[in-house]
Amino acid sequence: MYTDNIILMADAYKYSHHKLYYPGTNKIYSYLESRGGLFGETAFFGLQYIIKKYFTGAVVNKEAIDQAEALLNGVFGRNDVFDRRKFDYILEKHGGYLPVCIKAVKEGSIIPVRNVLMTIENTDPECYWLTNFLETILMQTWYPSSVATLSFHIRQIVENYYAETASATALGGTPFVLNDFGFRGTSSGESAGIGGMSHLLNFKGSDTVIAAVYAQKFYGASSVMAASVPATEHSIMTLLGEEGELEVMQNILKAYPTGIISVVSDSYDIFRAAAEYWGGAMKEDILQRQGTLVIRPDSGDPVQTLLHLFGILMEKFGCTINEKGYKVLPPQVRVIQGDGINIDSIRSIYKALKDAGISAENLVLGMGGALLQRLDRDSQQFAIKCSYAEINGQPVNVQKHPVEMNDAGKMVQSFKTSKSGRQQLVLTPEGYRTIPETESSPYANELETVFENGILLRDEKFESVQERINAHLKR
Repeated sequence: MYTDNIILMADAYKYSHHKLYYPGTNKIYSYLESRGGLFGETAFFGLQYIIKKYFTGAVVNKEAIDQAEALLNGVFGRNDVFDRRKFDYILEKHGGYLPVCIKAVKEGSIIPVRNVLMTIENTDPECYWLTNFLETILMQTWYPSSVATLSFHIRQIVENYYAETASATALGGTPFVLNDFGFRGTSSGESAGIGGMSHLLNFKGSDTVIAAVYAQKFYGASSVMAASVPATEHSIMTLLGEEGELEVMQNILKAYPTGIISVVSDSYDIFRAAAEYWGGAMKEDILQRQGTLVIRPDSGDPVQTLLHLFGILMEKFGCTINEKGYKVLPPQVRVIQGDGINIDSIRSIYKALKDAGISAENLVLGMGGALLQRLDRDSQQFAIKCSYAEINGQPVNVQKHPVEMNDAGKMVQSFKTSKSGRQQLVLTPEGYRTIPETESSPYANELETVFENGILLRDEKFESVQERINAHLKR
């Protein structure tokens, strides 16, 4: 049984569309855009993963068609909806290769919302129905793009606060600030791989190991893109009970006498652990250690907890004032906050630290479900819409422009108004613009053919995508 059968990778209603398109239709052209959402610009990423996994090569074969026919006749309870002849034609005429052309902006590009990111059209007039049949699986670019977008905007926040408060020697550490803790909170291992890979475009820190595998397999990463450190969990910290917590902590430092070790320290009282254990009984051992102890709170209000914790640690271990006037712990001691982390709490935490005169370089972050799972297609309002067709060879510009009733009961133009005609994306001195393909422009179309008739034509390397997205941080 095929679990990745491209014939079954569509919403059920789409199997009826070959009969529903107006007679004589021979071309359907559609485009992808981010219509708005949490951020005013979107990081485009993940199309190559989908193409490599589902589209490339002879993906239609007799066994796949047989499986689809048996299943879909059962789904619909009738045998006149799914028409296997449509796929038999692709097998016989095209050898199982999908007769469509996909154009897209380079992955890793940061594009303002309401611009075209990708187009798809059929290359065989008989397969007009195929363009939007493939919408379902192509739409899933929303997920890697949304994770990459969120991660990118957090990276901007980190870079800004480092620029304002951190030592010059610490500035190179920003790629390690936000660590991916999201695997256990994702809906599947595949989600963890895709989303974790998207995060690695912006940050290197990750406990989602499978993300590095996806970067290598689907984007040819030449090295391991993820980095992590030894760290404890509560099952380790609580084995000897509250009275044995200090002994457990001492054993941890013996187990890893050098390098970075992250220790969750809130099993009983994070502030006692900081003042009496880390900053008391073990203070000298920590300061003489060749490496960094990273203390992790895991409960309480993040802002209040961190401010109080840093106050204790700076009292016990001392601190220096960097060239920007902000307090910095000794290099042997840092803090990681992984509980309650999302983009809003990150903003609040960094602002509170800055207001308290504490450098951003004292803190690293871990982000779980809010990074890889607390997103959906509407986070950036992704949509694929048909904007051009041909009927009996005659061109037709296609558009939807609905009016809708707002919460005040008034009829207004909907934000879901789509574009009309074939589209191109151009980069002008003022930024990206989507214009009709028929409009002449001194600027090149940024949409390049990436896939045509079963063949991947643009195979991007992970490092190239990463460099492209990093370049936007410097603007």
